[in-house]
Amino acid sequence: MACAAGIVLGSWQARRAEEKRALGAELDQALEAAPIEISTTPVENKNLLLKRVAARGEFVAERTLFLDNKIRRGRVGYEVITPLKLARSSLHVLVNRGWIEAPRSRDVLPEVRTPAGETRVEGLALGRLPHALQLKEDLQSRVRQNVDLGAFAADTGLALQPIVIEQRSDSGDGLLREWPRPDAGIERHESYALQWYSLAALAVILAAVLSFRRIG
Repeated sequence: MACAAGIVLGSWQARRAEEKRALGAELDQALEAAPIEISTTPVENKNLLLKRVAARGEFVAERTLFLDNKIRRGRVGYEVITPLKLARSSLHVLVNRGWIEAPRSRDVLPEVRTPAGETRVEGLALGRLPHALQLKEDLQSRVRQNVDLGAFAADTGLALQPIVIEQRSDSGDGLLREWPRPDAGIERHESYALQWYSLAALAVILAAVLSFRRIG
């Protein structure tokens, strides 16, 4: 029983490591490719996920939200989320613009410089923003634990493309754009897999020893 459990759990951890390794390779390939221009008509997100994309338009600064409890270099801050109104279109696309350190007082929001006028943003297309565990959230607050695309569109009345751009280009806004990689933690999964496989092997050895003792 212990042997079978060890093999199953070890194989699961090994698969997780391989999945993350494949995502990392896909990311590296995407970042080396020329960006795909976001259409001014609705797109299929499956065609753009983990692709390098670009969009031109104007940021809607008054609709900026702050994703809370984001850690960079040991400091607590926010990821800054702002919709970009696409040029010559009524559609918008949400942009995760980067990270900013939180002020000492939680009652004060950080000041974020937002480019005025038409700007071009390049980055990675994601299906959603990072999701954190939450109990109840004030949807009127600009500080959120999570931002759901559908809920944001319903709340603001903005028509959204079904993707989020994780911005990689510089906008002169002073935000930090050091994004976690999807292949982070491969070594941890491999270590867990080795531990489970070792447990399975130990179970086999113990079973053999006990069997010989009974025979003797």
